[in-house]
Amino acid sequence: MKIIVAGTGFVGLTHAAVLSESGHEVYAYDVDAKKIAAYNSGDPAQINHYVNEPGLAALINETINRYLFFTTNIEAIIEGTDAIFMCLPTPPRPNGSSDLSYYDKALDYIAPLLAKRQDGRRIVIINKSTVPVGTARHLESILKRHNVPNFGIASNPEFLPEGDAVERSRRPDRVVVGADTEDDMRILRRVYSQFVNHVRIAFIETTPETAEAIKYVANTLLLTYISFWNGIGARLGEAFPNVRMEDLKRGVTADNRISKWGSYVSNGAGGSCFGKDIQSLIYQFKTANQPTGLLESVYQINEYQKTYLIDRAIHEAGAKFNHKTVALLGLSFKKQTNDMRDSSSLKVVESLLARGVKEVRAYDPLAIPEAKHYFNPDKNHLFEKISYFDTVKEALVGSDMVFISTDWEEFRGLSGTIEQVVKPPFLIMDGRRMIPDYTEMVTRGYGYIAVGSPYLAPKS
Repeated sequence: MKIIVAGTGFVGLTHAAVLSESGHEVYAYDVDAKKIAAYNSGDPAQINHYVNEPGLAALINETINRYLFFTTNIEAIIEGTDAIFMCLPTPPRPNGSSDLSYYDKALDYIAPLLAKRQDGRRIVIINKSTVPVGTARHLESILKRHNVPNFGIASNPEFLPEGDAVERSRRPDRVVVGADTEDDMRILRRVYSQFVNHVRIAFIETTPETAEAIKYVANTLLLTYISFWNGIGARLGEAFPNVRMEDLKRGVTADNRISKWGSYVSNGAGGSCFGKDIQSLIYQFKTANQPTGLLESVYQINEYQKTYLIDRAIHEAGAKFNHKTVALLGLSFKKQTNDMRDSSSLKVVESLLARGVKEVRAYDPLAIPEAKHYFNPDKNHLFEKISYFDTVKEALVGSDMVFISTDWEEFRGLSGTIEQVVKPPFLIMDGRRMIPDYTEMVTRGYGYIAVGSPYLAPKS
């Protein structure tokens, strides 16, 4: 099939590359000429600058200029196209609603081109991004306004975890497609022919509105798992002596009715989806006069988690941050990505600077270039207090305390490195429970405070 993927961010680029691997003729379209030039170069460093996803650059280089093509000129490729996937940003507005202006602008540009097509074949416009329930109808109205002939609209939400997006695209647990007519569903079955009637992968055909709702319910439920364990499990471990967090998790999730996913405790979930999607769903419920108490609690618990270790350090450990140097390990919202959207580290840095720290010494294996964009001193002079380093050891040098914010594997079991570089008195704030032998560190004079554990004062 001939397929256009409009938008080449994390979702669009991954989707285009994996579709091309299936033998489709895929055109990845974007208005950003620099981005398209980077992808066309085939250079992993240039590709990773925009989307740093394991295995993606290699996959692009396998199919580029054979099945996968990058372009800024959609007009030249519109004829003969079977499907257009819309993979565009839907950022949150201040009131929580989804900003669909990227969609509107793109459709207002593409629709006249579709109206002038000469081939007359059926074409399906497919929402891949997370969009409010009813967006398919909104897009349909735009296409009708431009008198586009012989088209269908559909919803095909993505369920891609960053850091594992390529493999999960190749082997998804489910593919959800929502369309109005059998003709449109037939096109979607051809796009995903390898998954139809698969023995393991659920291929779910439904209405566009149901497909849109499935994505919101899925993401909100996942964030609810995380907030439940942070709001209940972690609080138990912090408030009551002798409650062992790891044993609590094993004991509860031994029941096969209870999800093991999300049963960890942490300094909050970030990324491009969870926070944005639950805020959008809250807004949608309010406009439909539906109660939002559960959703708001889930969101508030997650936001609270991002900086509450700093508050605990002040109240439980007597920590004073003014004029102190803090090592910050981890900037991305999770391991295996350079994505900092809604990362807990953003709130950590904001909180530390507000408390008057002298310096934040930051390290992350991938996200330092992104961090320099977020923490631009030209926008806020306080960001001049942030220094960046190439290793954990360099970031720890001269620090008074450390905050572990991301679950990179190299941070696991960090006690030996800490003891090698900095001597007590020294406070460890462990947002990801990455140091299993913390009790031994306490006996050697280090203070330790973690999600799910009471503060352990250093023993002299």
